[in-house]
Amino acid sequence: MFAVVAVALVVIAMGAGCRKKAVNPFPASGAVAGWEKTGETRTFAAKDLWQYIDGDAERYIAAGVVTTSTSDYKYQGKLEAAVDVHTMRDADGARKILETGLTRDAKTIQLGDECVQYTQSVIFRKGPYLVRIVAYESTPDTPQALLALAQGVEANL
Repeated sequence: MFAVVAVALVVIAMGAGCRKKAVNPFPASGAVAGWEKTGETRTFAAKDLWQYIDGDAERYIAAGVVTTSTSDYKYQGKLEAAVDVHTMRDADGARKILETGLTRDAKTIQLGDECVQYTQSVIFRKGPYLVRIVAYESTPDTPQALLALAQGVEANL
């Protein structure tokens, strides 16, 4: 009987040690040169996603979104951007969303498992995560600044 209890305790301890820790992909202010986090991170469960991306939430839900988290950033005090991190059930869901939104002006970038960049956005996937970073305006520094922020997010995933 003692051996059975001991084995059960070891199995429980191993299971507890193998749990994934919560991921915080959002770089703190100053962690990426020039970027400051300007607000609190907001998180939406799949059933509440319409509150954030009304009109497109069903596409994410169909692809297996579990949660969506978003934070706002500002580059050198002037360029504002939003970082959205969609946690999908699996990598296939992240791939599906990324690939269905591609347009001809997408520039392929080496980041995560797959990445594209536009003039005012960077979108990449890494495992079950789909990250969309969008700037609210375009300046000559926008593409490089967004790529640096994307690299900071990717390093935290």
